[in-house]
Amino acid sequence: MLTFEDNIKPTPMPSGMLRTTVFDVDSDTVTNRQTGLVNDEPSEVIAPVKAGRIRVEDKRIINCNADVNQLVPFKYKWAWEKYLAACANHWMPQEVNMTADIALWKSDKLSNDERLLVKRNLGFFTTADSLAANNIVLGTYRHISNPECRQYLLRQAFEEAIHTHAYQYIVESLGLDEGEIFNMYHEVPSIRAKDEFLLPFIDTLTNPAFKTGTDETDRQLLRSLIVFACIMEGLFFYVGFVQILALGRQNKMTGAAEQYQYILRDESMHLNFGVDVINQIKLENPHLWTGEFREEVRSLIQKGVELEYAYAEDTMPRGVLGLNATMFKEYLRFIANRRCQQIGVDALYPGANNPFPWMAEMIDLKKEKNFFETRVTEYQTGGALSWD
Repeated sequence: MLTFEDNIKPTPMPSGMLRTTVFDVDSDTVTNRQTGLVNDEPSEVIAPVKAGRIRVEDKRIINCNADVNQLVPFKYKWAWEKYLAACANHWMPQEVNMTADIALWKSDKLSNDERLLVKRNLGFFTTADSLAANNIVLGTYRHISNPECRQYLLRQAFEEAIHTHAYQYIVESLGLDEGEIFNMYHEVPSIRAKDEFLLPFIDTLTNPAFKTGTDETDRQLLRSLIVFACIMEGLFFYVGFVQILALGRQNKMTGAAEQYQYILRDESMHLNFGVDVINQIKLENPHLWTGEFREEVRSLIQKGVELEYAYAEDTMPRGVLGLNATMFKEYLRFIANRRCQQIGVDALYPGANNPFPWMAEMIDLKKEKNFFETRVTEYQTGGALSWD
């Protein structure tokens, strides 16, 4: 598996070589020049790159030669609007008061099944959002050649960090065994199976040698983006969201549920952005979207449903909170159909219904307090939601 160190090794240069960028004011080109001494003689390698003002029509999601440093003019205004919306929804874990959760966890008012559910949730999410952040920073960002989309990806990466922070904050607040929780992705089979499914697609994008530009590699990128957005963020998170938010609806673990509600809102925006990127790549590269590839995508989503249902059974071996694993089978099929519809493939489970219509209300959360308008003492304890 790719490690962080694999991505920070400097590119070696011959001794005595100096790379400079030369701007030719008398022409419409920028020259990238590498100069130095070879056998005591000056030498240079010159590669002309077209410069000048960027036009909207020059921009593309992938494989674009336009200057990625030039944000405007916008071509994909939806990306910029999502960036602004994400910034407006900013939150931090310490805004949420965990006092009631701590008292409840120390009491005998939670069943063993409810405690298992909470710990399994944290065990999956603590590393899942780290995987998501690494996929963005070390992979996806490199291959998206549009600056407004990159602007959103930067914000998304920060939000993944906030989510990981939130899970750590819950673990610390409840006094859970950090070694147990943070190692569940190695030690709990249902969690490990989901991560093992994701890793090959993440490794594709984070491999420093991977480059787009051919039909094969462009399709590899598109496949990985679909797995990341529609399966990881759009399917693998939803059993956990339902379970913790169901606790909150029963006035249990309300601090953790509040944080999960903020996270669900963020992840819904991540999913929608990912779907827009996928569909724009399809629009600009229709040759990638073959019938064979669409069937492959449907098979991947079906596998995702199977893995997430196995996770539901593992976290809920018996009915709890008025929920049971069978309800999640229907819910996951409903969600899978929705993901298929969003990216333009045939539904996998015609007629599947949503047994949890109240989940839509959770995504529509309006943040009650602006951190920057409060004092530090208020920030550390305020902003609680009502779970009536």
